[in-house]
Amino acid sequence: MNQQVSIVGAGPGAIDLLTVRAAKRLKEAEVLVWTDSLVSPEIAKLAPKDCERIKTSNLTLEEILPLLIDRSKKGKKVVRLHDGDPCLYGAVSEQICLLDEAGISVEVVPGLSAYQATAAELQLELTIPSLTQTIILTRAEGRTGKPESERLEKLAATGATICIYLSASHVEETQQTLLNFYPPDTPVAIGYRVSWEKDQWLKIVTLKEMADVSRGKGLTRTTLYVVSPALKRTKSRSKLYSPGHDHIFRPKPSAG
Repeated sequence: MNQQVSIVGAGPGAIDLLTVRAAKRLKEAEVLVWTDSLVSPEIAKLAPKDCERIKTSNLTLEEILPLLIDRSKKGKKVVRLHDGDPCLYGAVSEQICLLDEAGISVEVVPGLSAYQATAAELQLELTIPSLTQTIILTRAEGRTGKPESERLEKLAATGATICIYLSASHVEETQQTLLNFYPPDTPVAIGYRVSWEKDQWLKIVTLKEMADVSRGKGLTRTTLYVVSPALKRTKSRSKLYSPGHDHIFRPKPSAG
């Protein structure tokens, strides 16, 4: 008898950005426990019509876990559907631990994250050799808190590309901190529900405009900020395909 829960990443929102494995799990699901406040309804519709659907936007972990355990122990194919990628701000660690204690095995199916969808939509690379080779994924401190070593000012001091999740309600404080380390004209991509067919809003502004634009648009949630000098389109080349750069698959021509 099946006693497994599939924790599935829904990706950024577009139904055709689901992984093949994620789509397969959804189409086979007998019980769908999904983050209805964050996942596109179109993705949830991939589950069969007779699939039991349980929305979790108003439930606590103590209410969700017994449902997962009960349905799984009854031999049902259970899909716990999260937005984006489950490994990022998905609160899946505690779910996996408690399911393991209950003797339920877990499968995790990754999903594309919003920062990847944002870069793709803008047709930009976030790791330009001459500008930045590091991407930092973080969030404002808020009520959740952060380790002291990961405070935004310490991360911003690197000058790297910073992708800031779950922080629209703290945009003024976030902007002020960033301005201590990045020039005011540093480009910032502000993305709301990136890749959602009807809801997407995406714009590149300067760092000094970040808070005003966010407030003017009324953004309070489901928003990503990508702060990076790499957002300025450049013809700067990497060494990878340079004629003068040899490597194991393209050795230097022998002399003579």
